[in-house]
Amino acid sequence: MRLIVTVGMPGAGTDELADVARSLNLATLKMGDLVRDETRRRGLQLTNQNIARIASEEREKHGPGVWAQRALPKITETKMLVNGCRSDGEVTVFRHNFGDLFVLGVYSSPESRYDRMLQRTRGGNEGLQEFYERDRRELKWGIGNAFALADGMLINEGPLPEFRVQARTMLERILRKEPE
Repeated sequence: MRLIVTVGMPGAGTDELADVARSLNLATLKMGDLVRDETRRRGLQLTNQNIARIASEEREKHGPGVWAQRALPKITETKMLVNGCRSDGEVTVFRHNFGDLFVLGVYSSPESRYDRMLQRTRGGNEGLQEFYERDRRELKWGIGNAFALADGMLINEGPLPEFRVQARTMLERILRKEPE
């Protein structure tokens, strides 16, 4: 099994990377969907505040790798991309369970990420203060440590078509197991 796990701050481009992965016929799993499912299961509205609260509560109650543990039964394909790792604890869970793992970081500056998030049509657009509060929350979860454990990195500062080409090239190299 070849598992690719992405790590990136909100708005960095991991969803775009997942779209490219699907175009290469890779199965994908979005870890944030697990949190949204748990939020719904508890009968809560899908607001940024509720989703963040549930994500944090579960990490506090069950440990930093809880969402990766919950993702494991959903990883069923021989080649798959798991989108949205948020901590070194999650990376550790994936490394322990999958020998053929590639952690791929997606970096984009806060300014670029904020501009992208303002353009999103899926709702949940937030002001600058909320944007930085979300960043601080995710940094507390250990996303910076997850970045430090990445096997490769994509920089997403240019136009979207350029990023898609870079993402496709990187994914193809990872799948062929070529050196970075």
